[in-house]
Amino acid sequence: MTTVAARTGSAVRPFRVQVPDEALEEMRRRIRATVWPEAETVPDTSQGVPLALMQDLARYWGTDHDWRACEARLNALPQFVTEIDGLDIHFLHVRSRHEDALPLVVNHGWPGSVIEQLKIVERLTDPEAHGGTASDAFHVVVPSMPGYGFSGKPTSTGWGPERMGRAWAELMGRLGYDRYVAQGGDWGAFVVDQMGLQAPEGLLGIHTNMPATVPAAVNAAAVAGAPPPPGLSAEERRAYEQLLRTFGQVDYARYMAARPQTLYGIADSPVGLAAWLLDHNDADGQPAAAVTAALDRTTSATGELTRDEVLDNITLYWLTNTGVSASRLYWEYRGGFFDAKGVTIPVAVSVFPGEQYQAPRSWTERAYPGLVHYGTPAEGGHFAAWEQPQLFAEELRAGFRSLREPGIPTPRR
Repeated sequence: MTTVAARTGSAVRPFRVQVPDEALEEMRRRIRATVWPEAETVPDTSQGVPLALMQDLARYWGTDHDWRACEARLNALPQFVTEIDGLDIHFLHVRSRHEDALPLVVNHGWPGSVIEQLKIVERLTDPEAHGGTASDAFHVVVPSMPGYGFSGKPTSTGWGPERMGRAWAELMGRLGYDRYVAQGGDWGAFVVDQMGLQAPEGLLGIHTNMPATVPAAVNAAAVAGAPPPPGLSAEERRAYEQLLRTFGQVDYARYMAARPQTLYGIADSPVGLAAWLLDHNDADGQPAAAVTAALDRTTSATGELTRDEVLDNITLYWLTNTGVSASRLYWEYRGGFFDAKGVTIPVAVSVFPGEQYQAPRSWTERAYPGLVHYGTPAEGGHFAAWEQPQLFAEELRAGFRSLREPGIPTPRR
């Protein structure tokens, strides 16, 4: 597909990744020229990403990492750019061979990109090759968020999750999909919650792997670091303790929300950028446990995250100079993080064990009265599609299965 439906008349242009050799060599030169600080003064990660870890990663990144392999994987999939609301939006668009497949728009987050979703595309478009059936097939659309990857960088304020939700609805309509579903984790979860609130024509339901379920009183107490409200069940109290830990570990987010433009160093130093992107500090460890483990994993037969995949993503940020532009999303957003938003359309939820908090079913049912699926996969964390692509694909199949049934009305505005 290289043109859009007559609905808007706006062009959808084919896109290929073509990074000049000179850009890669300049990146490697800057890696070699890194000025290193002294080592941390503690035996743990409480002061940030350890020096030895970063130096080992830099040695590999500057000599052995092969960006061209990632570039080839991206270019093996249909990619496009189209202008929406004055900004160029890059996206993958992979149609299943099954014409009656369910259209799906998948949202990445920070510090992510469309690279996070590469391993789920075939699992979703060709489920029969990955343990599913033809009735599980999806047509998959994966946009790069504004300011991220190959999408345009906003030059004025206003590109928060709400506006992105409206843009993805426009994108799906422009591609000719009058019935579709949406999925998101991390910032993508904020976007799909907004889509759920906006309920654009054609959106059948959403799936989130970072659900916003926390009741108002519980959320207020957790943000304040106060004791838990009375009456919580054991499962709810566990979630509350996880929230306290998470809110105590988001200094990176607070800084981007307050002063994103000050992060000039991550536009000037590849190693500085890498350290910043690694130090996202979710509740599973510091840096995030799955990413840390991946730095020692060179291959995986089951789709687990590897060192090269982590570096693919960091390299994309460097080559597109989007470290600062991606950070501005934190400045744009002024809402709560895990508090219930009031979404009433059909919602599927997957609670992965390594997520920042495990949303209790009791909270989830209250937050999402249209709940159609509540899954608790055995493995996976904050970057679930990247870490456990097979389990993630199975959750999406199960989560949206009931919305494929004939006779389900298309939600209206």
